[in-house]
Amino acid sequence: MSKYTRFLAAAAAGALALSLAACSSGTTPPPTSDTATAPLLTLGQFVEPASFDPATAQEGNAFPYYQAVYDALIKRAPDGSLEPFLATEWTYNDDLTELTLTLRDDVTFTDGTAFDADAAVANIEHFRTAGGPQTNQASAIESVSAPDKTTLVISLTEPDPALEYSLASSLGLMGSPDALGSEDIASTPVGSGPYTLDNAIVGSEYTFVRNDDYWGDALPYDSVKFLLLTDETARINALRSGQINAGIFTVPTSVAELEASNFEVLSQTLDWTGFVYFDRDGVLNPALADPRVREAITISIDKEGLLESVGQGRGELSNQIFPSTALSYNAELDSDSRFDYDPERARELLAEAGYAEGFTLNMPIGPVFPPALYTTVEQNLADVGITMTRTEFGPGQLIPALLGGKHEITYMTLAMFNDWTTIRQYVDADAAWNPFGTTDPALSALIDQFQVAASDDERTEIGQQINKYLVDNSWFGVFSQSLAAYATDGSVDVELQVQQAVPSIYNYTPAN
Repeated sequence: MSKYTRFLAAAAAGALALSLAACSSGTTPPPTSDTATAPLLTLGQFVEPASFDPATAQEGNAFPYYQAVYDALIKRAPDGSLEPFLATEWTYNDDLTELTLTLRDDVTFTDGTAFDADAAVANIEHFRTAGGPQTNQASAIESVSAPDKTTLVISLTEPDPALEYSLASSLGLMGSPDALGSEDIASTPVGSGPYTLDNAIVGSEYTFVRNDDYWGDALPYDSVKFLLLTDETARINALRSGQINAGIFTVPTSVAELEASNFEVLSQTLDWTGFVYFDRDGVLNPALADPRVREAITISIDKEGLLESVGQGRGELSNQIFPSTALSYNAELDSDSRFDYDPERARELLAEAGYAEGFTLNMPIGPVFPPALYTTVEQNLADVGITMTRTEFGPGQLIPALLGGKHEITYMTLAMFNDWTTIRQYVDADAAWNPFGTTDPALSALIDQFQVAASDDERTEIGQQINKYLVDNSWFGVFSQSLAAYATDGSVDVELQVQQAVPSIYNYTPAN
Protein backbone atom coordinates (compact mmCIF):
# COMPACT_ATOMS: atom_id res chain seq x y z
CA MET A 1 0.00 0.00 0.00
CA SER A 2 1.06 3.59 -0.50
CA LYS A 3 2.38 5.87 2.19
CA TYR A 4 -0.93 7.71 1.96
CA THR A 5 -2.73 4.52 2.94
CA ARG A 6 -0.27 3.34 5.59
CA PHE A 7 -0.43 6.45 7.67
CA LEU A 8 -4.14 7.25 7.78
CA ALA A 9 -4.94 8.00 11.39
CA ALA A 10 -6.46 9.73 14.15
CA ALA A 11 -8.96 11.35 16.25
CA ALA A 12 -11.20 13.48 15.63
CA ALA A 13 -12.82 14.66 12.77
CA GLY A 14 -11.42 13.43 9.48
CA ALA A 15 -8.44 11.92 7.72
CA LEU A 16 -6.87 10.85 4.50
CA ALA A 17 -8.37 8.32 2.15
CA LEU A 18 -6.93 5.17 0.63
CA SER A 19 -5.43 5.39 -2.82
CA LEU A 20 -8.94 6.28 -4.00
CA ALA A 21 -9.27 3.02 -5.81
CA ALA A 22 -10.39 -0.49 -5.00
CA CYS A 23 -9.13 -1.63 -1.63
CA SER A 24 -6.83 -4.60 -1.52
CA SER A 25 -8.24 -7.69 0.14
CA GLY A 26 -6.96 -9.39 3.27
CA THR A 27 -7.73 -9.60 6.95
CA THR A 28 -5.86 -9.60 10.21
CA PRO A 29 -4.29 -13.04 10.70
CA PRO A 30 -6.28 -15.10 13.19
CA PRO A 31 -4.70 -16.46 16.35
CA THR A 32 -3.06 -19.83 15.82
CA SER A 33 -3.71 -22.81 18.03
CA ASP A 34 -0.61 -22.07 20.11
CA THR A 35 -1.41 -18.35 20.58
CA ALA A 36 -1.32 -17.49 24.29
CA THR A 37 -4.60 -16.59 25.94
CA ALA A 38 -5.43 -15.09 29.32
CA PRO A 39 -8.57 -14.63 31.40
CA LEU A 40 -8.41 -10.87 32.04
CA LEU A 41 -6.80 -7.71 30.68
CA THR A 42 -7.15 -4.64 32.92
CA LEU A 43 -6.41 -1.21 31.46
CA GLY A 44 -6.04 2.05 33.35
CA GLN A 45 -8.07 4.89 31.85
CA PHE A 46 -8.73 8.51 32.73
CA VAL A 47 -11.83 8.91 30.56
CA GLU A 48 -15.09 7.00 30.25
CA PRO A 49 -17.80 7.01 27.57
CA ALA A 50 -20.59 9.53 27.96
CA SER A 51 -22.87 7.14 26.07
CA PHE A 52 -22.55 3.80 24.30
CA ASP A 53 -24.64 5.02 21.38
CA PRO A 54 -22.18 4.42 18.50
CA ALA A 55 -23.25 7.69 16.85
CA THR A 56 -21.94 9.61 19.86
CA ALA A 57 -18.68 7.70 20.15
CA GLN A 58 -15.77 9.64 21.54
CA GLU A 59 -12.42 8.95 19.93
CA GLY A 60 -8.87 9.16 21.27
CA ASN A 61 -8.61 7.71 24.78
CA ALA A 62 -12.25 6.61 24.82
CA PHE A 63 -12.33 4.72 21.52
CA PRO A 64 -11.36 1.25 22.86
CA TYR A 65 -14.58 1.13 24.89
CA TYR A 66 -16.51 1.26 21.63
CA GLN A 67 -14.17 -1.11 19.80
CA ALA A 68 -14.90 -3.75 22.45
CA VAL A 69 -18.59 -3.94 21.50
CA TYR A 70 -18.86 -2.49 17.99
CA ASP A 71 -17.16 -3.43 14.75
CA ALA A 72 -16.46 -0.77 12.15
CA LEU A 73 -16.89 -1.01 8.41
CA ILE A 74 -13.12 -0.64 7.98
CA LYS A 75 -10.31 -1.49 10.41
CA ARG A 76 -7.16 0.45 11.16
CA ALA A 77 -4.04 -1.62 11.72
CA PRO A 78 -1.52 -0.41 14.32
CA ASP A 79 0.54 1.29 11.60
CA GLY A 80 -2.54 3.20 10.41
CA SER A 81 -3.15 1.19 7.25
CA LEU A 82 -6.76 0.33 6.45
CA GLU A 83 -7.97 -3.25 6.27
CA PRO A 84 -11.25 -5.01 5.49
CA PHE A 85 -13.56 -5.49 8.44
CA LEU A 86 -17.35 -5.47 8.08
CA ALA A 87 -16.65 -4.25 4.56
CA THR A 88 -14.54 -6.65 2.52
CA GLU A 89 -13.66 -4.19 -0.24
CA TRP A 90 -14.52 -0.70 -1.40
CA THR A 91 -13.95 1.52 -4.42
CA TYR A 92 -14.61 5.09 -5.55
CA ASN A 93 -16.13 6.29 -8.78
CA ASP A 94 -14.02 8.41 -11.13
CA ASP A 95 -14.88 11.80 -9.64
CA LEU A 96 -14.48 10.58 -6.04
CA THR A 97 -18.06 11.41 -5.07
CA GLU A 98 -19.41 7.87 -4.63
CA LEU A 99 -17.92 5.13 -2.49
CA THR A 100 -19.25 1.61 -2.95
CA LEU A 101 -18.55 -0.98 -0.27
CA THR A 102 -19.09 -4.74 -0.35
CA LEU A 103 -20.21 -6.02 3.06
CA ARG A 104 -19.87 -9.34 4.86
CA ASP A 105 -22.93 -11.59 4.86
CA ASP A 106 -22.10 -13.65 7.96
CA VAL A 107 -22.34 -11.12 10.80
CA THR A 108 -25.05 -10.97 13.46
CA PHE A 109 -25.55 -8.42 16.22
CA THR A 110 -25.80 -9.68 19.79
CA ASP A 111 -29.60 -9.23 19.73
CA GLY A 112 -29.83 -11.67 16.82
CA THR A 113 -30.37 -9.04 14.12
CA ALA A 114 -28.40 -9.65 10.94
CA PHE A 115 -25.86 -7.10 9.78
CA ASP A 116 -26.47 -6.08 6.16
CA ALA A 117 -26.47 -3.01 3.97
CA ASP A 118 -29.82 -1.82 5.34
CA ALA A 119 -28.35 -1.93 8.84
CA ALA A 120 -25.34 0.05 7.65
CA VAL A 121 -27.62 2.68 6.11
CA ALA A 122 -29.55 2.94 9.38
CA ASN A 123 -26.34 3.46 11.34
CA ILE A 124 -24.96 6.17 9.06
CA GLU A 125 -28.28 8.01 8.93
CA HIS A 126 -28.48 7.82 12.74
CA PHE A 127 -24.92 9.14 12.97
CA ARG A 128 -25.81 12.13 10.80
CA THR A 129 -28.69 13.21 13.04
CA ALA A 130 -27.58 12.16 16.55
CA GLY A 131 -25.41 15.22 17.16
CA GLY A 132 -22.35 13.30 18.36
CA PRO A 133 -18.91 14.87 18.79
CA GLN A 134 -17.69 13.51 15.43
CA THR A 135 -20.74 14.50 13.36
CA ASN A 136 -18.57 16.39 10.89
CA GLN A 137 -17.16 13.06 9.71
CA ALA A 138 -20.40 12.81 7.72
CA SER A 139 -20.49 16.43 6.56
CA ALA A 140 -19.88 15.57 2.89
CA ILE A 141 -22.43 12.75 2.74
CA GLU A 142 -25.40 13.50 0.52
CA SER A 143 -27.14 10.12 0.73
CA VAL A 144 -26.62 6.47 1.67
CA SER A 145 -28.28 3.56 -0.11
CA ALA A 146 -28.38 -0.25 -0.11
CA PRO A 147 -28.84 -1.62 -3.65
CA ASP A 148 -28.73 -5.12 -2.18
CA LYS A 149 -27.94 -6.84 1.13
CA THR A 150 -24.17 -6.74 0.70
CA THR A 151 -23.71 -3.45 -1.16
CA LEU A 152 -23.52 -0.05 0.50
CA VAL A 153 -23.25 3.15 -1.57
CA ILE A 154 -22.24 6.44 0.03
CA SER A 155 -22.83 9.48 -2.21
CA LEU A 156 -21.00 12.73 -1.47
CA THR A 157 -21.67 16.35 -2.28
CA GLU A 158 -17.91 16.76 -2.82
CA PRO A 159 -14.81 14.58 -2.46
CA ASP A 160 -13.94 13.76 1.14
CA PRO A 161 -10.36 12.53 1.58
CA ALA A 162 -11.31 11.61 5.17
CA LEU A 163 -14.14 9.23 4.37
CA GLU A 164 -12.37 5.86 4.51
CA TYR A 165 -10.64 6.79 7.74
CA SER A 166 -13.96 7.95 9.18
CA LEU A 167 -15.46 4.57 8.30
CA ALA A 168 -12.74 3.05 10.48
CA SER A 169 -13.62 5.50 13.22
CA SER A 170 -16.84 6.75 14.79
CA LEU A 171 -18.76 7.00 11.51
CA GLY A 172 -18.04 3.35 10.73
CA LEU A 173 -19.18 1.82 14.04
CA MET A 174 -22.17 -0.43 13.46
CA GLY A 175 -24.87 -1.09 16.06
CA SER A 176 -28.05 -3.13 15.81
CA PRO A 177 -30.63 -1.04 13.92
CA ASP A 178 -33.27 -2.20 16.43
CA ALA A 179 -31.32 -0.51 19.23
CA LEU A 180 -30.38 2.74 17.50
CA GLY A 181 -32.18 5.71 18.96
CA SER A 182 -33.46 3.80 21.99
CA GLU A 183 -32.95 5.05 25.53
CA ASP A 184 -31.26 1.79 26.49
CA ILE A 185 -28.40 2.06 24.00
CA ALA A 186 -26.70 4.78 26.05
CA SER A 187 -25.89 2.20 28.73
CA THR A 188 -26.48 -1.10 26.90
CA PRO A 189 -24.55 -1.35 23.63
CA VAL A 190 -25.81 -3.81 21.04
CA GLY A 191 -23.11 -4.46 18.47
CA SER A 192 -21.32 -7.30 16.74
CA GLY A 193 -17.95 -6.77 18.43
CA PRO A 194 -15.55 -9.19 20.10
CA TYR A 195 -16.96 -8.47 23.57
CA THR A 196 -20.22 -7.58 25.29
CA LEU A 197 -20.61 -5.18 28.21
CA ASP A 198 -20.98 -7.26 31.37
CA ASN A 199 -20.82 -4.66 34.12
CA ALA A 200 -20.52 -0.89 34.27
CA ILE A 201 -19.97 1.22 37.37
CA VAL A 202 -20.02 4.79 36.10
CA GLY A 203 -17.02 6.70 37.39
CA SER A 204 -15.24 3.50 38.42
CA GLU A 205 -14.94 0.54 36.04
CA TYR A 206 -16.31 -1.19 32.94
CA THR A 207 -16.00 -4.94 32.35
CA PHE A 208 -16.49 -6.64 28.98
CA VAL A 209 -16.72 -10.40 28.45
CA ARG A 210 -16.01 -12.45 25.37
CA ASN A 211 -18.72 -12.63 22.70
CA ASP A 212 -18.74 -16.38 22.09
CA ASP A 213 -20.66 -15.90 18.86
CA TYR A 214 -18.23 -13.36 17.43
CA TRP A 215 -17.92 -13.72 13.67
CA GLY A 216 -14.28 -12.65 13.50
CA ASP A 217 -10.97 -13.66 14.99
CA ALA A 218 -11.25 -14.20 18.74
CA LEU A 219 -9.12 -11.82 20.80
CA PRO A 220 -6.83 -13.50 23.33
CA TYR A 221 -8.50 -12.22 26.52
CA ASP A 222 -11.67 -13.72 27.96
CA SER A 223 -12.60 -10.37 29.45
CA VAL A 224 -11.33 -6.81 29.42
CA LYS A 225 -11.74 -4.35 32.28
CA PHE A 226 -11.26 -0.59 32.05
CA LEU A 227 -10.44 0.84 35.46
CA LEU A 228 -11.15 4.57 35.65
CA LEU A 229 -8.25 6.36 37.33
CA THR A 230 -8.33 10.06 36.54
CA ASP A 231 -5.32 10.86 38.72
CA GLU A 232 -1.97 9.97 37.19
CA THR A 233 -0.43 9.04 40.54
CA ALA A 234 -3.31 6.63 41.07
CA ARG A 235 -2.55 5.00 37.71
CA ILE A 236 1.11 4.62 38.65
CA ASN A 237 0.17 3.02 41.95
CA ALA A 238 -2.31 0.74 40.19
CA LEU A 239 0.39 -0.42 37.78
CA ARG A 240 2.82 -1.00 40.65
CA SER A 241 0.29 -3.00 42.68
CA GLY A 242 -0.94 -5.11 39.78
CA GLN A 243 -4.43 -3.56 39.64
CA ILE A 244 -3.88 -2.73 35.97
CA ASN A 245 -1.76 -4.33 33.27
CA ALA A 246 -1.25 -1.19 31.20
CA GLY A 247 -2.20 2.46 30.97
CA ILE A 248 -1.42 5.85 29.47
CA PHE A 249 0.80 8.32 31.28
CA THR A 250 1.02 11.96 30.24
CA VAL A 251 3.16 13.67 32.90
CA PRO A 252 6.86 13.56 31.96
CA THR A 253 7.99 12.97 35.56
CA SER A 254 5.67 9.96 35.73
CA VAL A 255 7.35 8.44 32.71
CA ALA A 256 10.80 8.89 34.25
CA GLU A 257 9.56 7.26 37.45
CA LEU A 258 8.13 4.27 35.60
CA GLU A 259 11.27 3.80 33.52
CA ALA A 260 13.40 3.93 36.65
CA SER A 261 11.21 1.19 38.13
CA ASN A 262 11.85 -1.02 35.07
CA PHE A 263 8.34 -0.95 33.70
CA GLU A 264 8.08 -1.27 29.95
CA VAL A 265 7.32 2.18 28.57
CA LEU A 266 6.38 2.64 24.92
CA SER A 267 6.36 6.10 23.40
CA GLN A 268 5.13 7.72 20.24
CA THR A 269 4.75 11.26 18.98
CA LEU A 270 1.11 12.27 19.28
CA ASP A 271 0.87 16.02 19.89
CA TRP A 272 2.36 19.32 18.93
CA THR A 273 2.80 22.11 21.45
CA GLY A 274 2.98 25.85 21.02
CA PHE A 275 0.91 28.90 20.17
CA VAL A 276 -2.28 29.02 18.15
CA TYR A 277 -2.56 32.52 16.70
CA PHE A 278 -6.35 32.80 16.51
CA ASP A 279 -6.49 36.51 15.69
CA ARG A 280 -4.48 36.50 12.46
CA ASP A 281 -6.59 39.32 11.02
CA GLY A 282 -6.07 41.58 14.05
CA VAL A 283 -9.73 41.76 15.08
CA LEU A 284 -8.97 41.76 18.80
CA ASN A 285 -5.30 42.69 18.72
CA PRO A 286 -4.17 44.62 15.62
CA ALA A 287 -0.54 43.65 16.19
CA LEU A 288 -1.27 40.01 15.39
CA ALA A 289 -2.37 40.86 11.84
CA ASP A 290 1.30 41.24 10.94
CA PRO A 291 3.06 37.88 10.39
CA ARG A 292 6.31 39.51 11.53
CA VAL A 293 4.76 40.03 14.95
CA ARG A 294 3.58 36.45 15.12
CA GLU A 295 7.04 35.24 14.13
CA ALA A 296 8.59 37.51 16.75
CA ILE A 297 6.37 36.02 19.45
CA THR A 298 7.37 32.51 18.42
CA ILE A 299 11.12 33.11 18.42
CA SER A 300 10.97 35.00 21.70
CA ILE A 301 10.21 31.73 23.46
CA ASP A 302 13.00 29.45 24.65
CA LYS A 303 11.45 26.35 23.11
CA GLU A 304 14.37 24.08 23.91
CA GLY A 305 14.41 25.23 27.52
CA LEU A 306 10.69 24.56 27.87
CA LEU A 307 11.02 21.12 26.34
CA GLU A 308 13.74 20.22 28.84
CA SER A 309 12.29 21.85 31.95
CA VAL A 310 8.55 21.29 31.51
CA GLY A 311 8.58 18.39 29.06
CA GLN A 312 11.55 16.54 30.61
CA GLY A 313 13.04 16.33 27.13
CA ARG A 314 10.29 14.03 25.88
CA GLY A 315 9.88 15.30 22.36
CA GLU A 316 11.56 16.99 19.43
CA LEU A 317 11.73 20.67 18.55
CA SER A 318 9.54 21.44 15.56
CA ASN A 319 8.12 24.27 13.47
CA GLN A 320 5.17 22.46 11.88
CA ILE A 321 1.84 20.93 12.89
CA PHE A 322 2.03 17.97 10.50
CA PRO A 323 3.49 14.72 11.90
CA SER A 324 6.31 12.93 10.15
CA THR A 325 3.81 10.30 8.94
CA ALA A 326 1.90 12.90 6.90
CA LEU A 327 2.50 13.55 3.22
CA SER A 328 2.64 17.28 3.97
CA TYR A 329 5.48 16.91 6.47
CA ASN A 330 8.72 18.57 5.41
CA ALA A 331 11.82 17.85 7.48
CA GLU A 332 13.51 20.99 6.13
CA LEU A 333 10.91 23.14 7.88
CA ASP A 334 11.94 21.72 11.24
CA SER A 335 15.54 22.74 10.63
CA ASP A 336 14.62 26.29 9.50
CA SER A 337 16.74 28.56 11.71
CA ARG A 338 14.28 31.45 11.30
CA PHE A 339 12.30 29.98 14.18
CA ASP A 340 15.14 29.34 16.61
CA TYR A 341 15.02 31.10 19.97
CA ASP A 342 16.36 34.59 19.18
CA PRO A 343 15.18 37.50 21.38
CA GLU A 344 17.34 40.01 19.52
CA ARG A 345 15.81 39.16 16.15
CA ALA A 346 12.36 39.16 17.77
CA ARG A 347 12.88 42.76 18.85
CA GLU A 348 14.03 43.65 15.32
CA LEU A 349 10.90 42.11 13.79
CA LEU A 350 8.68 43.97 16.24
CA ALA A 351 10.40 47.23 15.34
CA GLU A 352 9.98 46.55 11.62
CA ALA A 353 6.28 45.96 12.20
CA GLY A 354 5.92 49.23 14.13
CA TYR A 355 5.96 47.81 17.65
CA ALA A 356 9.40 48.82 18.84
CA GLU A 357 7.85 49.83 22.16
CA GLY A 358 6.07 46.53 22.44
CA PHE A 359 2.38 45.84 23.03
CA THR A 360 0.09 43.90 25.34
CA LEU A 361 -0.93 40.31 24.66
CA ASN A 362 -3.65 38.51 26.60
CA MET A 363 -3.04 34.83 27.31
CA PRO A 364 -5.86 32.45 28.34
CA ILE A 365 -4.61 30.30 31.23
CA GLY A 366 -5.95 26.84 32.03
CA PRO A 367 -5.23 24.40 34.86
CA VAL A 368 -4.09 21.68 32.44
CA PHE A 369 -0.59 23.11 32.05
CA PRO A 370 1.95 23.67 34.83
CA PRO A 371 2.26 27.23 36.16
CA ALA A 372 5.99 27.15 35.41
CA LEU A 373 5.21 27.03 31.70
CA TYR A 374 3.19 30.24 31.77
CA THR A 375 5.78 31.92 33.99
CA THR A 376 8.51 31.14 31.47
CA VAL A 377 6.41 32.32 28.54
CA GLU A 378 5.54 35.55 30.34
CA GLN A 379 9.20 36.26 31.11
CA ASN A 380 10.34 35.43 27.57
CA LEU A 381 7.74 37.79 26.13
CA ALA A 382 8.71 40.54 28.56
CA ASP A 383 12.32 40.18 27.44
CA VAL A 384 11.33 41.41 23.96
CA GLY A 385 8.94 44.11 25.19
CA ILE A 386 5.61 42.26 25.09
CA THR A 387 3.45 42.49 28.19
CA MET A 388 1.45 39.34 28.85
CA THR A 389 -1.81 39.61 30.73
CA ARG A 390 -3.78 36.58 31.89
CA THR A 391 -7.34 35.38 31.67
CA GLU A 392 -7.81 32.44 34.03
CA PHE A 393 -10.15 29.51 33.33
CA GLY A 394 -11.23 26.65 35.56
CA PRO A 395 -11.33 22.93 34.73
CA GLY A 396 -13.29 22.21 31.57
CA GLN A 397 -13.69 25.89 30.71
CA LEU A 398 -10.64 26.60 28.59
CA ILE A 399 -11.36 24.71 25.36
CA PRO A 400 -14.94 25.99 24.90
CA ALA A 401 -13.70 29.51 25.53
CA LEU A 402 -10.87 29.20 23.02
CA LEU A 403 -13.14 27.91 20.27
CA GLY A 404 -15.61 30.72 20.80
CA GLY A 405 -13.61 33.31 18.86
CA LYS A 406 -12.96 35.60 21.84
CA HIS A 407 -9.23 35.12 22.35
CA GLU A 408 -6.28 36.29 20.31
CA ILE A 409 -3.76 33.58 21.15
CA THR A 410 -3.33 30.50 23.30
CA TYR A 411 -0.68 28.05 24.34
CA MET A 412 -1.97 24.54 23.69
CA THR A 413 -0.99 20.93 23.21
CA LEU A 414 -2.99 19.57 20.27
CA ALA A 415 -3.27 16.18 18.62
CA MET A 416 -1.40 15.56 15.38
CA PHE A 417 -3.42 14.02 12.59
CA ASN A 418 -2.87 13.02 9.01
CA ASP A 419 -3.00 15.64 6.29
CA TRP A 420 -6.71 16.09 5.68
CA THR A 421 -7.69 15.92 9.34
CA THR A 422 -5.04 18.50 10.16
CA ILE A 423 -6.42 20.80 7.48
CA ARG A 424 -10.03 20.29 8.57
CA GLN A 425 -9.29 20.67 12.30
CA TYR A 426 -6.80 23.54 12.31
CA VAL A 427 -6.54 25.30 8.97
CA ASP A 428 -9.70 25.44 6.86
CA ALA A 429 -11.93 28.50 7.07
CA ASP A 430 -14.52 26.54 9.09
CA ALA A 431 -12.01 24.55 11.16
CA ALA A 432 -12.77 24.29 14.88
CA TRP A 433 -9.36 25.74 15.77
CA ASN A 434 -9.78 28.63 13.33
CA PRO A 435 -12.70 30.33 15.11
CA PHE A 436 -12.12 33.67 13.34
CA GLY A 437 -12.38 31.95 9.97
CA THR A 438 -9.04 33.26 8.77
CA THR A 439 -8.35 32.38 5.17
CA ASP A 440 -6.43 33.49 2.12
CA PRO A 441 -7.22 32.93 -1.58
CA ALA A 442 -3.92 31.16 -2.20
CA LEU A 443 -4.35 28.89 0.79
CA SER A 444 -7.98 28.13 -0.04
CA ALA A 445 -6.99 27.18 -3.59
CA LEU A 446 -4.37 24.76 -2.27
CA ILE A 447 -6.89 23.17 0.11
CA ASP A 448 -9.34 22.73 -2.76
CA GLN A 449 -6.63 21.10 -4.87
CA PHE A 450 -5.68 18.73 -2.07
CA GLN A 451 -9.30 17.67 -1.63
CA VAL A 452 -9.63 16.43 -5.20
CA ALA A 453 -6.07 15.14 -5.69
CA ALA A 454 -6.02 11.54 -6.91
CA SER A 455 -2.48 10.39 -6.16
CA ASP A 456 0.12 10.45 -3.40
CA ASP A 457 2.46 12.50 -5.58
CA GLU A 458 -0.18 15.21 -6.04
CA ARG A 459 -1.10 15.23 -2.36
CA THR A 460 2.54 15.42 -1.30
CA GLU A 461 3.26 18.37 -3.59
CA ILE A 462 0.13 20.28 -2.61
CA GLY A 463 0.30 19.35 1.07
CA GLN A 464 3.86 20.56 1.39
CA GLN A 465 2.86 23.85 -0.21
CA ILE A 466 0.11 24.19 2.40
CA ASN A 467 2.58 23.37 5.15
CA LYS A 468 5.12 25.90 3.88
CA TYR A 469 2.43 28.59 3.68
CA LEU A 470 1.45 27.98 7.32
CA VAL A 471 5.05 28.09 8.51
CA ASP A 472 6.10 31.08 6.39
CA ASN A 473 3.07 33.07 7.54
CA SER A 474 3.33 32.00 11.20
CA TRP A 475 -0.21 30.71 11.47
CA PHE A 476 1.05 28.75 14.46
CA GLY A 477 4.01 29.13 16.77
CA VAL A 478 5.05 25.52 17.12
CA PHE A 479 7.52 24.68 19.90
CA SER A 480 7.85 20.91 19.72
CA GLN A 481 6.22 17.61 18.93
CA SER A 482 5.81 15.73 22.19
CA LEU A 483 5.88 12.08 23.15
CA ALA A 484 3.04 10.25 24.85
CA ALA A 485 3.82 7.21 26.96
CA TYR A 486 2.04 3.90 27.39
CA ALA A 487 3.35 1.59 30.11
CA THR A 488 2.75 -2.09 30.84
CA ASP A 489 3.52 -4.38 33.78
CA GLY A 490 5.33 -6.88 31.55
CA SER A 491 2.47 -9.39 31.45
CA VAL A 492 1.14 -8.04 28.17
CA ASP A 493 2.59 -7.26 24.77
CA VAL A 494 1.03 -4.27 23.05
CA GLU A 495 1.41 -2.42 19.76
CA LEU A 496 0.83 1.31 19.85
CA GLN A 497 -1.74 2.69 17.42
CA VAL A 498 -0.40 5.34 15.09
CA GLN A 499 -1.88 8.75 15.91
CA GLN A 500 -4.22 7.39 18.55
CA ALA A 501 -3.75 8.19 22.22
CA VAL A 502 -4.11 4.58 23.38
CA PRO A 503 -3.78 1.24 21.59
CA SER A 504 -6.81 -0.27 19.89
CA ILE A 505 -8.51 -3.13 21.70
CA TYR A 506 -7.08 -5.51 19.09
CA ASN A 507 -3.46 -4.64 19.84
CA TYR A 508 -2.90 -6.63 23.07
CA THR A 509 -1.60 -10.17 23.57
CA PRO A 510 -0.36 -11.99 26.68
CA ALA A 511 3.41 -11.83 26.98
CA ASN A 512 5.29 -15.09 26.53
